[in-house]
Amino acid sequence: MSSELKSVLKDIHVKLNQLEGCLDLAGKEHRLKELEAQISHKDFWNNPDATADVLKERTSLTQAVDNWKDLNAQVEDTEVLLELAVEESDDSALRDVEQQIGDIERRLARMSMQMMLNGKEDDCSAIVSINAGAGGTDSQDWAEMLFRMYSRWCDQKGFKQTVIDYQPGDEAGVKGVTFTVSGENAYGFLKVESGVHRLVRISPFNANGKRQTSFCSVFVCPELNDEIVVDVEDKDIRIDVFRASGSGGQHVNKTSSAIRITHFPSGIVVQCQQESSQHRNREIAMRVLKSRLYQMEKQKRDEKLQAMHDGKDDINFGSQIRSYILHPYQMVKDHRTLHETGNVKSVLDGELDPFIESALLSGVH
Repeated sequence: MSSELKSVLKDIHVKLNQLEGCLDLAGKEHRLKELEAQISHKDFWNNPDATADVLKERTSLTQAVDNWKDLNAQVEDTEVLLELAVEESDDSALRDVEQQIGDIERRLARMSMQMMLNGKEDDCSAIVSINAGAGGTDSQDWAEMLFRMYSRWCDQKGFKQTVIDYQPGDEAGVKGVTFTVSGENAYGFLKVESGVHRLVRISPFNANGKRQTSFCSVFVCPELNDEIVVDVEDKDIRIDVFRASGSGGQHVNKTSSAIRITHFPSGIVVQCQQESSQHRNREIAMRVLKSRLYQMEKQKRDEKLQAMHDGKDDINFGSQIRSYILHPYQMVKDHRTLHETGNVKSVLDGELDPFIESALLSGVH
């Protein structure tokens, strides 16, 4: 057993050295010194916007450096523990070493995953829209189930979720919901969730207990930073003001504060009824519109490049990226990566990381 553990630790050392090179640890430490010099300057706090960007970069770099150093220290401590365990023929200590190695391998996998999230928008917040498809009440109920799934995932990741627009279903569920997700690499993780999600189950809304297939589309785009400019001309949009809808009580605005913006050239329609202030709802809706327009242009460029290889499926019903089957058996399967699990409940409770990670490792965008 000890020889096997030594071999595993040797492989871990190789991976750790490779990771150090990929991380450019020396470069990050040099950049941190530059940022600290900026922060210590007497005029640093005069520009709040620039200050926020610098502090965000420092936090990200510090976390990357500290994580690697902490992992490296854990590997060294585990090697010392292994040597002592071998010298004293301590089986209990060997089992501790085995557990430590398992933890190290998981941390290495997470850090390698973080390395893949280096796209231009990966560190942005994400704007997620879920829309019910054909299937009436069943699809609207499925949309609400997906919303709950992503909400649980956000809670598990420690990400902040803010609902921008919520359109309740006619009998149950939601017709559509749009929300932002803020956290480290939120868009980087969620970008692989864009597509059609398919549910197969015995319908709770069918008196005959028939099996029903429902579809919902999920669209994810990055929330743009202020320095990225997308021009939206007044002549290209129509802004409608209306009263917010809801289930009643305190959630319904008594004044017409909800905003709907229609962008004629693209056909994009966004709305916001989150705030009681019409001005604030308009500001949020415009930000969502600009993010959607930016993502649309980016997708056009991506599709041109992808077409040179194997083409890219449009996001429409019938081209589902993932199926959630509750009857006649239980399984969640990603059709892009073939990753699957029989524990449907855990996935619907927010255990999405295995699917997201397999998609990222497979190069799915």
